[in-house]
Amino acid sequence: MTGPDRFVDLPEGPRICYRVEGPDDGVPVLLIAGLGLDLTSWPRRMVEGLLDRGARVVVFDNRDAGCSTRVRAPSPSPLHSVLGRPGPDSYDLGDMATDTVGLLDHLGIERAHVVGMSMGGMIGQTLAARHPDRAATLTSIFSTTGRRRVGRVAWSSLVRMGGPPARTVEESVRRHLAFLRHIGSAVFPPDRAEEVAWATGLWERAGGVRARSGVPRQIGAIHASGDRTRELARIGAPTLVVHGDVDLMVHPSGGRATARAVPGARFVEIEGMAHHLAPGVVDRLAGLIGDHTARVRI
Repeated sequence: MTGPDRFVDLPEGPRICYRVEGPDDGVPVLLIAGLGLDLTSWPRRMVEGLLDRGARVVVFDNRDAGCSTRVRAPSPSPLHSVLGRPGPDSYDLGDMATDTVGLLDHLGIERAHVVGMSMGGMIGQTLAARHPDRAATLTSIFSTTGRRRVGRVAWSSLVRMGGPPARTVEESVRRHLAFLRHIGSAVFPPDRAEEVAWATGLWERAGGVRARSGVPRQIGAIHASGDRTRELARIGAPTLVVHGDVDLMVHPSGGRATARAVPGARFVEIEGMAHHLAPGVVDRLAGLIGDHTARVRI
C-alpha cells in the first residue's frame, strides 16, 4: 500500500496503524494481515486489482505487528507455543477482531468486505461471526478453524520458526528468504527483489529488532481461541475460502474445514499455491475476491 501511515488510539485498546487508498465513495474492502505480517504484506498488484474495481482499500497493522502497539504482556514460552498453550495473560482472536471493528468505527465504515490471510483469516472469521452487521462478505485465505486435527503447521516449518530474533536487518532478510524457500511454491515462485524490499521495509517500519517481537503473543492469541468451528456456523455473510494444495504453514485440511463450518461457503483450492501471495497467484486472487464481493452491494 502507498500513502502515509495513519493512527487511531482505540478506546481501551491498542494504537492501530492503518492506511486507506481509493475513492472516499468506493466500496470498502478491509484486508487483514497474517501472523507477524504488517500492512505492507499485501502485494501491490493485488491491491491495484481491487482498486481497479472501484474499491476503497483499508489495510492495517494488527496489534503486536508493524507500527501498531506492542502489548505489554509476557510472551508465551517456546514450550507453550509448541504445546499449543496460551501464555498467562494472552489476548485472543476476539480481542483482535474488536480492534478491527474499532478501526472501522474510526473510519465511519458501517459494513465492509472482509478479507484475511492466515491468522488474518481467523480474525476475519471471528469478526463475521461476532459482528455480523459489519461484514458484507468474508474471504478467508489459507486459514483454518482452530481445530487441532486440521490445518496443522508442518513440523519442518515449526522447527524453522524457532530460534532467537534476528539482530540485524541483513540477518532478518536472510531468514525471511530462507523460510520462504521452505514454505514457498515451485509453481508460483516468489520475486526475490520484492521479498528483499518487503523484509527490509518490515524491519525498518517496526523498529528493527522488535519487528517480530509480537509473534509469540499472536501465536498465543490463536491458541487462546481454541476450536472455533461452532462459532463459524454463525457466520451469515457470503463466504469464499481459498487455499493452496501445498501449504506447509496451514495444511489444506484447514481450508476445507473452514468451508464446511461456514454455511454456504464456497471453497476454491489452487493447485501449486503455497502459504504465500506469490506473483503468479495475486491476479487470480484479486479476481476471485472482486467477483465474490460484487455479488453483495453495500
